[in-house]
Amino acid sequence: MILDDIIANKRQELAEAMRSRPLAEVIAAAKAAPPPRRFGEALRAPGLSVIAEVKRKSPAKGVLNAEVDPAAQAQAYAKAGARAISVLTDKRYFDGANADLQAVRSRVDLPILRKDFTVDAYHVYEARAIGADAILLIVGALEDAQVAEFQALAHQLGMDALVEVHNERELERALNAEARILGINNRDLTTMTVDVGTTARLRPLVPAGITLVSESGIRSAEDVRAVTSVGVDAILVGEALMSAGDPATTLRSFLDAAVEVPA
Repeated sequence: MILDDIIANKRQELAEAMRSRPLAEVIAAAKAAPPPRRFGEALRAPGLSVIAEVKRKSPAKGVLNAEVDPAAQAQAYAKAGARAISVLTDKRYFDGANADLQAVRSRVDLPILRKDFTVDAYHVYEARAIGADAILLIVGALEDAQVAEFQALAHQLGMDALVEVHNERELERALNAEARILGINNRDLTTMTVDVGTTARLRPLVPAGITLVSESGIRSAEDVRAVTSVGVDAILVGEALMSAGDPATTLRSFLDAAVEVPA
């Protein structure tokens, strides 16, 4: 399964990273970093919040935009109305790098989600050290204790954690870990198949008070209406924006298509 392969590779990369930059050094850099911006607050602002993603390729779709300038792309997103930016930093599967996030941080004031595969506390400290305001925690790739530990560490460092689930069991586990920001991934990371209806299926199981994000597979105004009609705070969009000739226009069209659901 692709997720298993990614996690195995991430653990191998982790060992190499820890040899080249010891944990103590990363912790010091994390503590010295400028204060994080409020990712969760941005998502809870009135109306639909878009987390616009910067990535060059993906295992599901291959190359999306190999020549993208991450900082310029993020600036275009910000001008078009995005409330947060997601940056892929995984090298092998997404052709990303920590430098991409740092470049975005230097040019955009919006909160930034480090989109990567967090499997160790080292990754949490590293995210803060490079300027991330939030981290991704994929429940399907972690043990219950790890979800709780990494989320708590993120909060301790002033960051938020987007806790990602794909099915009912993972949602239950996320809620048991007291996730504050929940991402429903419409892509099954074991098969890479996409069903936007996943958000609608799981939405009734999410208690009030949790910030909810619909992720993956949102490619059209119709998809936006489908997920916002059931009541979400935000959508995370990557492929549709990265492959668009005019990402700003596409982003604005998604905002225009959002369905306002009465509280």
